[in-house]
Amino acid sequence: MRKRFMLHFVLIMMITFWLSCTKKPDDNLIKSDIQNKVNADADLADLKDNGLEVDSAEGKVTIHGTVETEAERIKAKTLAKAEPGVVSVEDEIIVDPSAETLAASQPLAAAGTAPAGTAPAAGGSSAAAPEPAPEPAKSEPEPPPPPKPVVLPAGTIFNVRLGEPLSSKNAQPGQTFAASMANPITVGGRTVIPSGSSAQGVVRDAKKAGKFKGGAVLTLDLTALTIKGHTYNINTVDLSRATKGKGKRTAGVVAGGAGAGAAIGGLAGGGKGAGIGALVGVTAGTIGAATTGNDRDIQLASEAVVSFELEEPLTLKPE
Repeated sequence: MRKRFMLHFVLIMMITFWLSCTKKPDDNLIKSDIQNKVNADADLADLKDNGLEVDSAEGKVTIHGTVETEAERIKAKTLAKAEPGVVSVEDEIIVDPSAETLAASQPLAAAGTAPAGTAPAAGGSSAAAPEPAPEPAKSEPEPPPPPKPVVLPAGTIFNVRLGEPLSSKNAQPGQTFAASMANPITVGGRTVIPSGSSAQGVVRDAKKAGKFKGGAVLTLDLTALTIKGHTYNINTVDLSRATKGKGKRTAGVVAGGAGAGAAIGGLAGGGKGAGIGALVGVTAGTIGAATTGNDRDIQLASEAVVSFELEEPLTLKPE
């Protein structure tokens, strides 16, 4: 008895499954459901407003209409496939980016109202006036090229005015001294180092003269320039001045009464790299070794103008 019951139950289930498989889908229900879902979807407003048509034949659905984007077309097709009873979906949806503009203009045309900027045509109809051509974009002028840095070559002469007196008798090696540019430096007619720019130097060597023998030595070097707020470290040829023992001064010794433009020369013990430093515009009595007695020390007065030769190129920042 139990076996007969189970056999009847299985037979009923098989018949029910067969009937459900062979039941034809309701095409009208499929068509209306898909149309309702499209109309309710805000993302498919373009399709709703641009000739939506849904056909269904035995579950095979065809969608007609126009959308603005490819994403809308795919969404409409996916929505139709999800409808129960749909066997396949063929979309004949046209993707037209101007669909939104066309849909928006249809109510205006139906109401007989001319949009802003249009004039009534003959017979009472409205025709859109041609839109003015857009003005060409004004091209911005190209900015001027950035200024290039200025490079002062090796050998450039800096005439500096000492801010303090220096003497072989009192100066110490390593002692710094202040100075300022006595003359401007120009490149291509443009002043790159103004007159009065601050400078700094260092005493490389200083030896006072002996009482009975032994000459004096004073060696200077210009180490820095401050130009328009920027400080540059520089290398210059050593400016070296020396005297010999009592009664024997070098040919480069300038007496206390020497006139303007006298130069220091005849280096003694300058070594490799030492150069000839010049004094320009030095007034009488500002530099020299005493011509009488035993005072053979080298004296450089405050305000004396001393020239230094640039040993390596100097690059100045552009203004």
